[in-house]
Amino acid sequence: MFDLHQMYRRYRKYMFLLLSLYALGWGFTGHQSVFLGLALGTTLSLFNLWSMVRKQLQFGEAVQQNKKVRSLGTATRLASAGLAALLAMKYPEYLNMVSVIIGLMTVYIVIMIDYVFQHSRA
Repeated sequence: MFDLHQMYRRYRKYMFLLLSLYALGWGFTGHQSVFLGLALGTTLSLFNLWSMVRKQLQFGEAVQQNKKVRSLGTATRLASAGLAALLAMKYPEYLNMVSVIIGLMTVYIVIMIDYVFQHSRA
């Protein structure tokens, strides 16, 4: 069985590591817009992960107490992606749109890589 808190801590650790690498890339390379876009997308991806975990825990509690289950927060996650896209369109000189989109997908890439590592060790 999996522990949601343990998985969330691992994912968060990997995301912060990536964010620190993006900060180094932003500071030491000539591709500031790419790394700033990656940082924005990854930050919002981390927010989406936190929101998803929080809603999943609320969902589990509601099911255990036989209460009515509300939304799992899809609109919030879509709105944060829309905000990232709007910022990238408004400030293309600072944010690269492709890197923002890749940053938004970072959490899913981290989850897949972690899954492979965890199941190869077992």
